[in-house]
Amino acid sequence: MSKKVLLLHGWGGSDSPHWQANLASALAQEYGCVNFLRFSNFDAPKLDVWKKELQEALEDFKPDIVICHSLANTLWFHLANTTTLKTITQLYLVAPPSMNCKVQEIEEFFPCKTPKNLFAKEVLLIGSSNDPYMSMQELQKLQKELGVELKVLQNAGHINADSGFGEWPWMLSELKSKLFTSTQA
Repeated sequence: MSKKVLLLHGWGGSDSPHWQANLASALAQEYGCVNFLRFSNFDAPKLDVWKKELQEALEDFKPDIVICHSLANTLWFHLANTTTLKTITQLYLVAPPSMNCKVQEIEEFFPCKTPKNLFAKEVLLIGSSNDPYMSMQELQKLQKELGVELKVLQNAGHINADSGFGEWPWMLSELKSKLFTSTQA
């Protein structure tokens, strides 16, 4: 039995040609078990609504691997700060915004405290050297506060379709290595 992957998009969604949409499709084509959760009203997100939707998905789907992009990282942090979650195998935190983001449409998500527990056995924080929503200094500070591994992509913007990440071969390869090799507990 392969592991289950839960993909969590950020503000505005991650519809095709975004790498998350392509990743969901590629994994499903290889008979991977994927849930590409679509949060309600993703152009004007509400923190309480998204938290409830994520909690329901975690309880129903019981993922082994969770991949957050952008605002989904902040959502995971809020949930980790306020709820005890079932520990997952792997958590990918991709392109989180600043913990003090000032974008009006998503202001109720901020500021956000760095969680003490991410409820994951392994965590990889992935950021970009020129993300408009998170400076390198903030990214390095977050990495230190979380105590997790950091992978920095050079000039990758917000790591989305607009910055050339319609397909992300590295992430697909990374996931295949986690999903389709050993299934030991």
